[in-house]
Amino acid sequence: MRIAVLNWRDLTHPEGGGAERYAQNVCAGLSARGHDVTFFCAAHGSAPRTETVDGYRVVRNGSRLSVYARTLAALRRIERAEGVFDVVVDTQNGVPFWAPTVTQAPVVALVHHVHREQWPVVFSPAVARFGWLLESRLAPAVYRGRQYVAVSARTRAELGDLGIDPGSVAVIHNGTDRPRAEATARSAAPTLLVLGRLVPHKRVELAVDVLARLLPAHPGLTLRIVGDGWWREQIATYAETAGMAEHVHLLGFVDEATKHHELASAWVALAPSAKEGWGLNVVDAASHGVPTVAHHGAGGLSESIVDGVTGLLVDDLDGLTAATSLLLTDADLRERLGRAAQRRAATYTWAGTVAEWEALLAHVAAGGPTVAWSDRDVDAVPLTA
Repeated sequence: MRIAVLNWRDLTHPEGGGAERYAQNVCAGLSARGHDVTFFCAAHGSAPRTETVDGYRVVRNGSRLSVYARTLAALRRIERAEGVFDVVVDTQNGVPFWAPTVTQAPVVALVHHVHREQWPVVFSPAVARFGWLLESRLAPAVYRGRQYVAVSARTRAELGDLGIDPGSVAVIHNGTDRPRAEATARSAAPTLLVLGRLVPHKRVELAVDVLARLLPAHPGLTLRIVGDGWWREQIATYAETAGMAEHVHLLGFVDEATKHHELASAWVALAPSAKEGWGLNVVDAASHGVPTVAHHGAGGLSESIVDGVTGLLVDDLDGLTAATSLLLTDADLRERLGRAAQRRAATYTWAGTVAEWEALLAHVAAGGPTVAWSDRDVDAVPLTA
């Protein structure tokens, strides 16, 4: 198949994160299976406008906002020169690319999560209201009757709340990388880890609050933050104001070997985000036997974590602090949850994710009706410790 994937950013972008990792792992996997894949995303810095990565073509156009119009123009230009794609994957990161307005190809809408909570965090009230109007009213109307893909059953349910027929939403979860064989033991001192992009809705400041509350009872406790983003300086300032600067280590963007070393060293992972589509950081930590503490009602985090089995879910900062303290204190519980998390993480593979995408795209390209199948029944995965 000739496949186009439209995504806001790519992994080389300074703000690239889990959604980009998902999209580009799928592109690489489809390319390896013999498909002709073109990945459209925003331009940035000195990144080439066109290049080949892992066997697929990357086309970069536009900035944070202009990427939508510039991508549609590039899609139309390539289709005029090379023919209409067999299928187009349109990633909705708050708002979609509106691909159906320019292509005759069947369009699949990929949604990681609904952004109801994020709009007012990042934008002014007026812009937030407009963005939510686009996401909650206009996008469902434009994509009505088309195939959707969500990365979790939680996101599928949220799409249903927007009036999107659940019968048209397939669920294809993230895979996870196999943990590297690192000769890394758990840190001798208690260590908390946050992994992910540094943006406001990730609420990394709550992890700093947990550290400040628990440090008196856990001497030597540190918080290691792996990832980067435009909110980094605000987090650093917050830690300094809280008197936690010497106990908070902002590592920035790291290579894969360093990431796996940090995951293997950690005692407990924290995911204080207001909303995630799935929680790739949760499964990455789980692959090293590290349980995660997160909030109920934060989208896919309450699916990537099985409460009381592979990690703990809480309601507020007090709960986040208490659950973290429990895991730091009770080594047997921490290790039991970590073992169950590691077994569950092993069932999520990128090869499986790619195979599900290939089957779905072939179905859509052939003119098949919308489907609602899931790549797994999450409740059927053995989770006993």
